[in-house]
Amino acid sequence: MLEIIFEDAHYVAINKPHGLLVHRTRIAEEKKEFALQMLRDQLGHKVYAVHRLDRGTSGVLLFAKSSEAAAPLVKQFENRETGKVYFAIVRGYTPEAATIDNPIRPDKDHQHKEAQDAVTHYKRIATIELPVPVGRYSTSRYSLVQVTPETGRMHQIRKHFAHIRHYIVGDKKHGDWRHNKMFLEELNSPYMNLHSSDLTFTHPFTGGLIHLNAPISPNMARLCRMFNWENALTENKATMPATIVTPPGEARV
Repeated sequence: MLEIIFEDAHYVAINKPHGLLVHRTRIAEEKKEFALQMLRDQLGHKVYAVHRLDRGTSGVLLFAKSSEAAAPLVKQFENRETGKVYFAIVRGYTPEAATIDNPIRPDKDHQHKEAQDAVTHYKRIATIELPVPVGRYSTSRYSLVQVTPETGRMHQIRKHFAHIRHYIVGDKKHGDWRHNKMFLEELNSPYMNLHSSDLTFTHPFTGGLIHLNAPISPNMARLCRMFNWENALTENKATMPATIVTPPGEARV
């Protein structure tokens, strides 16, 4: 059963687990379970995806309960009027804070399209050096980063951290296989360490500000405990209440 973190008459949000596709795609016809179908069966009525997360990304995933409710939220995403926060474990020690401004070229099936502008802001909130050799180094270094994408291109965060060579650990397509292998064999971590923690949007029917928070995924939470990163997560509000609703006209604290 999917973990529901928010529901009202028009919308419902879940904390999507790793490995679950949002909906059926032609490259994953063999998969029998999809978030859209599972949530429909769980609620007993149709739902409509208003945005997407990659299969390997966990966290906040929002659906509408009707096509009429979906349309204005899709427009908010397209117009960059929503707020999104992610947490990721990446290879190496990143700068303390930076912006990655690098256009993203569409994937293989859409190579005829022009590269799209893409901007990702991030800050480093914790680091660790492990006494485990990877490649030519005798130790391995990692950073926990808080990420706020300004745009929403496909695989944007994954591609941007690959672009600066601070690959997201566990990313099989855009990551570094040596660090993925070490996390799997030494730390029993087979998943991509990218989590959609927060989503903020304006409710189209009430005008209130909705702030959704999905608790960090179990695998990432376990790693953060092992690395003594729990305080960093708390200080950066990765363990906020599940839902904050600000009525229209009130300032968000």
